[in-house]
Amino acid sequence: MKVAVIGLGYVGVPVAAVLASKGIRVVGIDIDPRKVERVGAGATPLEGYEPGLAELIAEGAASGLLKATTDYDAMADADAVVVSVETPIDDATHDPEYKALRSALRSIAPRLHKGALVSIESTVAPRTMTGLVRPILERGSGLRAGRDFHLVHSPERVTAGKLLRNLTTLDRVIGAEDARARRAARTLYSQISSGALHDADWVSAEITKTAENAYRDVQIAFSNEVALICEELGANAYRVRELVNTCPGRDMLIPGAGVGGHCIPKDPWLLVSPVIHQKPVLIPTAREVNDFMPTRMAQLVEEAMREVGRRIRNSQVAILGFAFRENTEDSRNSPAIPLIRELRRRGADVTIHDPFAKSLRGFTITRDLGAALRGADCLALVTAHDDYRTLDLKKLRGWMRHRAIVDGRNVFDGSVIKRGFSYRAIGKGEF
Repeated sequence: MKVAVIGLGYVGVPVAAVLASKGIRVVGIDIDPRKVERVGAGATPLEGYEPGLAELIAEGAASGLLKATTDYDAMADADAVVVSVETPIDDATHDPEYKALRSALRSIAPRLHKGALVSIESTVAPRTMTGLVRPILERGSGLRAGRDFHLVHSPERVTAGKLLRNLTTLDRVIGAEDARARRAARTLYSQISSGALHDADWVSAEITKTAENAYRDVQIAFSNEVALICEELGANAYRVRELVNTCPGRDMLIPGAGVGGHCIPKDPWLLVSPVIHQKPVLIPTAREVNDFMPTRMAQLVEEAMREVGRRIRNSQVAILGFAFRENTEDSRNSPAIPLIRELRRRGADVTIHDPFAKSLRGFTITRDLGAALRGADCLALVTAHDDYRTLDLKKLRGWMRHRAIVDGRNVFDGSVIKRGFSYRAIGKGEF
């Protein structure tokens, strides 16, 4: 069996590595030469802590079962094609943007042969399989889905920092329109996951994936709104959360500086995007609450600096954490980005420290904590990397010009006030 994996990112790389570890010939295809070069050399193109992934890639490359290329011709004899390219949304309209998906499908179609399986793992809006994926593949190949080739939607459930664990243990939904496609997909995915495989039709699978992330987003928004209430009323949201969760059936999540990642900020919009006659209210409102949290962080920076006698204009603010998730380098849709933009809009100079994340255009990141904090008027913690949980407050006092801390992830507690710092935090109104 030979499998082509299209897209060597957070979804495609672990899929390719796991399949190769099962003795299956795998070719990974990506438009990014750097990713191709890394995988071809037996190295991971991802950074951050991903247990077991680097070793699995190295083993696959050494055995010759895992290869990588930018050339779609390498998939011509593939028995199965797994598509895991990005599916972002337009920032202004929140509509799906399928440039990468369309390009991948158009490249796959003329190389597709009879009997092959195509599995779309990319998260898509409901009815995308029917309205976009099938037509492009059928027009470009001259074949018919369900008759000449098998087409399924089996959306991923991976999480940065837990890629292999989630991929190989979680249940999986297989969206198929016919029994033969379902059987072909079960043969493939039983090689990957020990979790249960759940049958569905295309649109149910599309709704399931987008709804499970929208559900998470709504839960986080509830926690964030409770945190804002606690700030105003003088309570500690983290203690309130503990007390709420003593009630059976309650599972209040942890509030924080904002929601990031590739999935949660966009999948709720994918879910509601094709809806015409109904008017979703709860899901867009949850997005609004979560999008506000970086702005609230900027407001807290101003409050903390005002307490130490400093205005935000022409001040220096050190951002700790640029990745959206702790102990990874993944900065996709990080709440640090809108926070930094808002601080700059208010006139602050910003330095950024992160032990994992890379610099982006307009955002220069240093690995030197002292360099980021030296001369700073305020420290704003956005990401709860382990490195930040053991910060030396004595060193902070020596580096910083003014001693103000804004905590977006409950890393510090009120004891920093006794150490001479002005302290503000998401969800903490008792100080």
